[in-house]
Amino acid sequence: MKAKHFRTGLNSRLLGRWAQKTFMDNYPMRIAQVIGKLSAGGVESVVYNYYRHMDHSRFQFDFFIDADSVCLPRQELIDMGARYFVVPPYQKLPQHITALIRLFRENRYQIVHSHMNTLAVFSLFAAWAAGVPVRICHNHSTAGRGEIAKNVMKYLLRPFAKVFATDYCSCSRYAGKWLFGRRAMERGAVTVFHNAVDLDRFRFRPEARSVARKELNLEDQFVVGHVGRFCFQKNHEFLIDIFAEVYKCRKDAVLLLVGDGPLMESAREKVRRMGLDGVVRFLSVRDDVDRLYQAMDVFVLPSRYEGLPVVGVEAQAAGLPCVVSDCVTGEARVTENVQFLSLDAGAKRWAEEIEKSLVPARESAVSIVEKHGFNITLAASELQRFYCSKLGGGRCVE
Repeated sequence: MKAKHFRTGLNSRLLGRWAQKTFMDNYPMRIAQVIGKLSAGGVESVVYNYYRHMDHSRFQFDFFIDADSVCLPRQELIDMGARYFVVPPYQKLPQHITALIRLFRENRYQIVHSHMNTLAVFSLFAAWAAGVPVRICHNHSTAGRGEIAKNVMKYLLRPFAKVFATDYCSCSRYAGKWLFGRRAMERGAVTVFHNAVDLDRFRFRPEARSVARKELNLEDQFVVGHVGRFCFQKNHEFLIDIFAEVYKCRKDAVLLLVGDGPLMESAREKVRRMGLDGVVRFLSVRDDVDRLYQAMDVFVLPSRYEGLPVVGVEAQAAGLPCVVSDCVTGEARVTENVQFLSLDAGAKRWAEEIEKSLVPARESAVSIVEKHGFNITLAASELQRFYCSKLGGGRCVE
């Protein structure tokens, strides 16, 4: 069941609850994290991962989310000390900016960290107007073919995204170069924070695989998996075409689709139309994705564009062979079990590559992924040091 859209009452109710808490000398430091719309997507997942592994006695996050979000705030994070502020969506731009300026001023933030990609211009303008000294623009995405209106907006806003920022960050060098430019990357003006994960959670365990496959009734199946929001970017319609080709050759094949989104119903309709009911399973948003990776045999990601997909890192840590689109940055290739393919290669070619990608003996790749900087414990420490370097105060002494 989908969560209802936020109402204004949620904002006042939450703020009333939070107002009961006091923090001596603004300690721990509260940092505004501008997320936008909560939609069980990759960006919020990344930011949440970092928050879970921060030192909460020194740093706390305040999440700023749009009122038309379709997911609810995470109670587990609120219990850790996080706060959520609900503001008008950016489509109502004057109200959106006015609300941000007011809240930034009231809370006297020293750091505003915006994860809105090119849309960060609006929240960072609000931070500038509110007198916030450290204003971080963090890019998690790029542009892809097909989304004409969205791409027009991205390219129009791209020159302005940096105007009110004091610092630039990105999830990959590719994403950094796309928004901030090659010269900014070359001179070290962009700090890359990997979409790091809790590696131990995704470590491959044969016994966990057996249990998961038994519980999901997949013991004798060839399991193709995908985790991603049902939206244009993730390209589910092509993924279903790919699986149809796989199923022609392997009647033991099953496709697991994990996620939710606006295009889910059209994907369901395509599955029915192609006679794949029963072998394509829609699992919606799950909190046990790590367990589902254990059950999979291969992970497929035919995205039209990406920054650096966190699900690709998770799948590789779980020892899965991955077949991904060449629209995904090469930085996503952490292990040897990743094959890039063009979206123009066709569904049959993708199906052949999926069959070829299978590994004879699956092993955990956690140590390899860790060497590439995707350990969330270490990455969270790096983020803390980054914040400290910007504040330069005594409270940040390690």
